[in-house]
Amino acid sequence: MVHLSSVASDETAKRGSVVEGMENIKLEEPSQDEVTASVYGSRFAAQELPQHEMPESEMPKDVAYRLIRDDLTLDGNPMLNLASFVTTYMVCPSPPDLLRTELIQAQEEEAEKLMAEALPKNFIDYEEYPQTAEIQNRCVSMIARLFNAPTQSDEENAMGTSTVGSSEAIMLGVLCMKRRWQNRRKAEGEDYSKPNIVMNSAVQVCWEKACRYFEVEERYSYCTEDRYVIDPAEAVDLVNENTIGICAIVGTTYTGEYEDVKAINDLLVKKDIDCPIHVDAASGGFVAPFVVPDLQWDFRLEKVVSINVSGHKYGLVYPGVGWIVWRSPDYLPKELVFNINYLGADQASFTLNFSKGASQVIGQYYQMIRLGKRGYRSIMTNLTRTADYLAANLKQLGFLILSKGGGQGLPLVAFRLDPKNKHHYDEFALAHHLRERGWVVPAYTMAPHSQSLKLMRVVVREDFSRSRCDTLVKDFKLALQALNEMDTKTIDDHTEHLKKHSATHNKKKNSHPHYKNEKHSLQGKHGKHIVDRLQRMKQKQKHNGGPPRLVVASDRLKIQRFQLRTSFPSKLQTAVQTQTWTQHAISGPDAQ
Repeated sequence: MVHLSSVASDETAKRGSVVEGMENIKLEEPSQDEVTASVYGSRFAAQELPQHEMPESEMPKDVAYRLIRDDLTLDGNPMLNLASFVTTYMVCPSPPDLLRTELIQAQEEEAEKLMAEALPKNFIDYEEYPQTAEIQNRCVSMIARLFNAPTQSDEENAMGTSTVGSSEAIMLGVLCMKRRWQNRRKAEGEDYSKPNIVMNSAVQVCWEKACRYFEVEERYSYCTEDRYVIDPAEAVDLVNENTIGICAIVGTTYTGEYEDVKAINDLLVKKDIDCPIHVDAASGGFVAPFVVPDLQWDFRLEKVVSINVSGHKYGLVYPGVGWIVWRSPDYLPKELVFNINYLGADQASFTLNFSKGASQVIGQYYQMIRLGKRGYRSIMTNLTRTADYLAANLKQLGFLILSKGGGQGLPLVAFRLDPKNKHHYDEFALAHHLRERGWVVPAYTMAPHSQSLKLMRVVVREDFSRSRCDTLVKDFKLALQALNEMDTKTIDDHTEHLKKHSATHNKKKNSHPHYKNEKHSLQGKHGKHIVDRLQRMKQKQKHNGGPPRLVVASDRLKIQRFQLRTSFPSKLQTAVQTQTWTQHAISGPDAQ
């Protein structure tokens, strides 16, 4: 996933220095000879780094390295980024006698050396790099067996491939389910123009992308105020003759819970419904087999036909590598596989991406043979213990814990402020205060139909040790103490100041303005940004005691539409499905 960058206009590019008036200061230009004496004594240190136009002349390598490195120091510390599931540190397991206390991390040069040596290799060129392709095959076989793929006969042998990440893997899984459904409908002489897929509204955005890009209707089992995973019975009831499959998540993004894949499978079998299940195990695929090995979510269930997993999450590899495994070739239609020979030999290709580096695949193989099952089990067990320890501490601080502990979910802690305490600040204000100490702890709203619920989340990765957890708890205490001593206006002013002047204030430039405020995604459809705006308006009005801020007509219309949907979601859903909702009530994209 990348952001859309806006190309600066010529006028903007010519403005030069961000500090007004600096361009008028005349300083003596450093001589050409000084460029080799010192990075900061060179003429390049007195110039602005190129931003819009490629420079005409060269720059010495040490100067280029240092100036870019200085620029990158403004990035956050990856180890303090508790929002991300992605690996930030490749480690070795602790000695057995240390496992009871804390996971001691040691970065291994061998892993990074192997990956660096593979940087020039284009993974897709199997003819030139056959052993790299063989290493991928070994990884696929190990992962398939980890997921209990059938291996008893050649007729139903599992198959799989590496991907850039789980997003590409999910795209491939959706394509396979759609094409297989279309082929069946064609053979039956039935309409095959309206495919749909059933999933939880708490899916990661790549599922929405897959449906939008490949023209598949989304049928959601919506979250509620006290349920954040898919409802198996509701999901099966949503299945009809146009359903290409059901998505079940092992480790949701919001709370880390494992959805009940077995319950969905058993209902499909009981009702004799021919509908496949794709398991999105992007986060949980390398956790559940080691922490809760008896949990049935994988190929042990007959309706599960494909599983994706991210190697760069709890697979313990730097980004980006993902994997997808199919139960058998029956679930990967032949017409989706392309045969090429222009790289020197005949080879089959089934990817959305073509050229890619080989480093991450080799890194995955290194981790799996270096750590083995015992090493992965040790790390995942320690992470689970650390998550439970953090949850216990946050509970003592008065937070409500929303995630599952004891290995029944991912090693993360999702939590919220207890509304009974009637705090005059919210989770977003708390997140801003933690950011001052360098911690990135995200605050966000729950999935649609439960979006009024605000929460925070700490992802416990392999580099999050017990001692670092203690430091985080101390900073939570300090942040809560500081917020409790502030009044509402001070908190609002402080939050606004941080938004404008923090090191991350440039993030607003990372999206092209033409694509802001879209209405087609789950977040856009359900007006989460409108809810937050309304709540902030009400808070400020209540505190200031003054008249409400003027709301422009477009905002008022959006608010009315949102209130209509949230007040009568079931009636609206029924009305849209039966196409009886009148045009004057909701028009444009919201009416679809």
